[in-house]
Amino acid sequence: MTEKIRKFLDERKPETPCLVVDLDIVAGNYRALAHALPQADIFYAVKANPAKEVLTTVLALGSNFDTASIFEIETCLNIGASPDRIAFGNTVKKARDIAKAYDYGIDLFAFDSRAELSKLKTEAPGASVFCRIFMDGAGADWPLSRKFGCEPDLAVEMLCDAAESGLKPAGVSFHVGSQQRNLEQWDFAVERAAMVFSALGARGIELELMNIGGGFPAQYRQDIEPMQSYGEAIRDAIVKHFGNRPPRVIAEPGRSIAGDAGILQTEIVLVAEKSREPDRRWVYLDVGKFGGLPETFEEAIQYRITTPRDGGPSGPVVLAGPTCDEVDVLYDKAGYSLPLGLTAGDKIEILSTGAYTATYASVGFNGFPPLSEYYI
Repeated sequence: MTEKIRKFLDERKPETPCLVVDLDIVAGNYRALAHALPQADIFYAVKANPAKEVLTTVLALGSNFDTASIFEIETCLNIGASPDRIAFGNTVKKARDIAKAYDYGIDLFAFDSRAELSKLKTEAPGASVFCRIFMDGAGADWPLSRKFGCEPDLAVEMLCDAAESGLKPAGVSFHVGSQQRNLEQWDFAVERAAMVFSALGARGIELELMNIGGGFPAQYRQDIEPMQSYGEAIRDAIVKHFGNRPPRVIAEPGRSIAGDAGILQTEIVLVAEKSREPDRRWVYLDVGKFGGLPETFEEAIQYRITTPRDGGPSGPVVLAGPTCDEVDVLYDKAGYSLPLGLTAGDKIEILSTGAYTATYASVGFNGFPPLSEYYI
C-alpha cells in the first residue's frame, strides 16, 4: 500500500471492487529489473496488464513489448511503439493475424510446432523467428508447463527448416513458469537453450537470440529473493553455458513490473458461520475468481490482505467471491486468518494485484460488471 494509493482511496472512495495502480511503482519495478539484467532487452509482457497508462510508462523508459494477439500489437502501435520494438510472442496465432502483424512491420515471431512454422513461412516470408522449448515449470506458483514449448531436438530440426524456407532463425525462447521462486530453474533452462545453439552451430546456422521469458515474481505471501539475485543467477547461467560468446538476451517481465504496483479494494458482502464448519467463518467478498482473481485457482497465487481491523483477535476463514458458482472460492486450504471483528460493509485490500487481475475479469458473469481500474 503506497501513500498515493491510500490517499486516492480515502479521498475518492471509489465503488468496489476496484483496482488502483501506482504508476511510480511500475516505473520503479522496471528500473530495478533493468539494473539487475543490464545485458537484456526488456519486452514488457502486455498480457500482465495492458492498460495504456502502464504501457506508456514503460515505453518512456525504453521498453519493448511482448504481445499475445493482434489486438495487443495494435494497442502498442497506437501508443507510439514502433514495429521493431514489438514481438509476436504467442506460439498459437491465426494465419490472418500473422499476415496483419507482418504488414504492420512486425519482424519477430514465436513458434513451437511445425504447423505454426508453416503459417509463418507463408504469411511472414523472411521474418525472424524463435522457437520456444519446453520447461516443466518446477518451483513456479503458476507453472505454464503443458501448453507451450517443444523438446530441444525438435527445435533444432524446425529451426533448420526455417532457414531452408527463407525465414531467419533468430534463436530460442523458454519460460521457467510464472512467479518462479527457484533461481536454479534459469540454469536448467539456459543449459537447454545452449544445447540448441550448439546443435545449430554444428549445422552451420548461428543463432543470435535467447529469450528467457518471464517468471520474475511479485510479493505475495511467500518469501522471494530480491531482483538482483535473479539477475545474478541468470548472468551466471549465461556465462556457464555460453562462455565468452553470449547471445542477445530478451526478457519478458509482466508480473514483476505491474504486480506490486496495484491494490484491489473489495467490500465484504457477508460473514457467515456454517453449522458444518463451526470453527471457521466464511467471508464473502464482492470480487472473486470471475471478477479478476482466477489465479487463486487451486490456491496457487496467495495474495496478502489488509483490513481496517488488523491488530485485533483473528480466526480462520474461507474466502469466497460473490457469484452463484461453486468454484468461486478463493482460499479454503491456504490457512488464511482474518480479524474476528470484520463485518459486512468493511472494505479490505488485496495487495500486489496489479498484474493478471483486471485483464482476466469477466465481462458480465452473473451480471457483475468488469473490475473498475484507476491509474495514478
